[in-house]
Amino acid sequence: MSGWELFAKAYAGGVLIGISALLLMLFNGRIAGVSSILGGAIELKRVKWSGRGWRLLFIAGMIFAAFLWQGLNAPLEIEVTAGLAPLVVAGLLVGFGSQLGSGCTSGHGVCGIGRLSARSITATVTFILSGVATVTVVRLFGGL
Repeated sequence: MSGWELFAKAYAGGVLIGISALLLMLFNGRIAGVSSILGGAIELKRVKWSGRGWRLLFIAGMIFAAFLWQGLNAPLEIEVTAGLAPLVVAGLLVGFGSQLGSGCTSGHGVCGIGRLSARSITATVTFILSGVATVTVVRLFGGL
């Protein structure tokens, strides 16, 4: 696949994410922060079933879209070189970071920056710098 094709697909994906966030805001009055949507879907105490339905549909749509993409395009070749333990630790750290930052990259990066929220811009810059620092450390020290 050429660089142009990759760019076009990434651009189209970004447009679809933006449209999805816009539609959720227009029809539901909610920000498309995936960590909050997932948290609300699995939280048993505070969210009533009526608030859980749209969240479950949103998550199901994301999962369905991945399978649809695979069916319409050449299969992605993904190689996971880490073991189960580092993947679990990484997932827990992402969850902790989402709690600490009061949201995730979709809520802050897509929706918050679009609303020119200083808090979201700060959070997104922090996410990016943390990612750069993590990749640098892993490459320098051989993938602890």
